[in-house]
Amino acid sequence: MKRIAAALLFLLALPVSTAFTALAAGQPSLNVYFQSTLKDPAYQKQIFQKVAGLWQAPASIPAVGKKSVVQAVLSRDGRVQSAYVSMESGVKAWDKAALAAVEKASPFPPLPASYDHKTLEVHFHFAVVP
Repeated sequence: MKRIAAALLFLLALPVSTAFTALAAGQPSLNVYFQSTLKDPAYQKQIFQKVAGLWQAPASIPAVGKKSVVQAVLSRDGRVQSAYVSMESGVKAWDKAALAAVEKASPFPPLPASYDHKTLEVHFHFAVVP
């Protein structure tokens, strides 16, 4: 599938959980980027909330500024067609937990009827921020 990273537009960014604020090295954060052809903020919020609710940060966390990026392709019915870690954080447990959260969240809600494409590419950035 053709890479469409340049077409990714929408960003949702929130700290994943206030329970992690005590981490000495930083705080986990999840940003989600969607293909620019998806113009449905409510759907984007659903995707973000489902993954954020399932993600469990492991005991070992990367240094502040490091992140795992999970690239996923969703089919029309909301199932994850493919998902992989496209950028590693340097901490295998963190990368594995990020991928697991996306995979556990499947199936997502079906793609909106107004969305004209067969699939949707989504990038999930699991980072550690100050």
